[in-house]
Amino acid sequence: MSATAERLRVLVKEEIAEAGVDLLRSRFDVDVELDMPADQLDGRIGDYDALIVRSATRVTADLIGRAERLKVIGRAGAGVDNVDVAAATRRGIVVANAPGSNMVAAAEHAIGLLLAMARNIPQAHAALRAGRWERKRFGGVELCDKTLGVVGFGRIGQLVAARARALEMRVLVHDPFVSAERCAELQVTPVSLEELWAEAEFITLHTPLTDETVNLVNAAAIEQMRPGVRIVNAARGKLVDMDALVAGLRSGRVAGAGLDVFPDEPYTTGEIFEFENVVVTPHLGASTAEAQVRAGLIVAEQVSAALSGEFVSNAVNIPQVGADELGVVRPFLPLARQLGRLAAGLSDEGSQIEVVYSGGLADRDTRLVTAAVIAGALAGRTDDHVNIVNARSVAESRGIQVTERSSAAAGDFTNLIGVSLGPAGTVSGTTIGLENRPWLVSVRGQQVEIELAPTMLVMFNDDRPGIIGRVGTLLGEERVNIANMNVSRHHSGDRAAMVLALDAPPPPAALRRLRELEGIQHVRLVDLAG
Repeated sequence: MSATAERLRVLVKEEIAEAGVDLLRSRFDVDVELDMPADQLDGRIGDYDALIVRSATRVTADLIGRAERLKVIGRAGAGVDNVDVAAATRRGIVVANAPGSNMVAAAEHAIGLLLAMARNIPQAHAALRAGRWERKRFGGVELCDKTLGVVGFGRIGQLVAARARALEMRVLVHDPFVSAERCAELQVTPVSLEELWAEAEFITLHTPLTDETVNLVNAAAIEQMRPGVRIVNAARGKLVDMDALVAGLRSGRVAGAGLDVFPDEPYTTGEIFEFENVVVTPHLGASTAEAQVRAGLIVAEQVSAALSGEFVSNAVNIPQVGADELGVVRPFLPLARQLGRLAAGLSDEGSQIEVVYSGGLADRDTRLVTAAVIAGALAGRTDDHVNIVNARSVAESRGIQVTERSSAAAGDFTNLIGVSLGPAGTVSGTTIGLENRPWLVSVRGQQVEIELAPTMLVMFNDDRPGIIGRVGTLLGEERVNIANMNVSRHHSGDRAAMVLALDAPPPPAALRRLRELEGIQHVRLVDLAG
């Protein structure tokens, strides 16, 4: 472990599984401060490189503004409603969650609420514990052959639907981002939201909370629902307008509700608690031993990846691609960043960045790769810390135009990435071998073949005898070791490109001597390590 890694500090603000804490402690300095008040967090957040929370801590723009060292915010759970993701993105801070950790727990809890609501189980339990035998009062309804409407058909919604199908329910789903083929595969029927409201006897919510879904279940929606509908919300409290739900329960249009989440939590008083046909739990959807262990381990792995400079697969503010696409494009991310940095180092321009994908990459989702190119091109050239999280937003804020093109033809290469920041900063590269080594294949249109290294020296010179030898002698005199070297020309006597990978940067005096050599036209030293 490097000294740098040892100095990185992680603050665990809310409880996660001990296995996750142990993983972090094996790599970083970790403080577990579960009872730290908000005003103390404001004063100490600047000391940490990573922050781990669950749902109780509000990570606001103001708090993020005080977090001078912060590189990653980890949320031990699926939602990130309590984190100002936009503010974090502007600062280049990764926001990562653990979306798969509570899927089964959340789905099972929704089904539990569905059954408890349909059969009045909590109410009958409470009555019997109080000494009352009230079989007639708490008679319920069966789920078999009833219609369940699932709003939001992501991973949790799909698990709920599978369990409802096992209970022999007819399942309608609404989610514009799920294909009809996937619905057919899972034996559910895709419908519009209006059709779902009108036909479903039971409704369960599993959609993310966005500006469009706040108060999704409101007075107008309830008016469209069939009389006697029963509603379950184990997703996000603000999906339901509580006043509208109370009104629906009072009128009888809503026959029951099962709620695990509320607009503001903790939520212990309100008219909703007056109704005997409402089943409530205090946000227990993810509260299983298994889910908590998974969430703690997943968020610890994500935070560790972010602090180690590795790809963060669960980052919510990095362009997300499918698992198959990620497997293809991920090896090109280091190459893309280095090409962007090299192109910027060779160019005096920067108002436009063009990225060209050729070969197999031309048919892939390359948003992550383009973000890596932008991050490399802007690294060290702005006041902002630039990474693939905020690369596009930093470019947009500076009026930098980013264009992407695809071409099926990649010449001698299976995949090729071309980057241009004006004519002087035009390079292309690919990856070589099982280790996906980053390989430079052209500079300003001249073919080269050299592995990219932290320190690259790029020169253009007259194509005539003796120049290569004089360059090598000069660098030797300056005690600069050449790790690798490639020379290219189009035709004899043309301008030649000379690209060298060096073990260390030459001193300024050496660069001045190189530029003064007869026949040397252009010299650029580019640091790719930053």
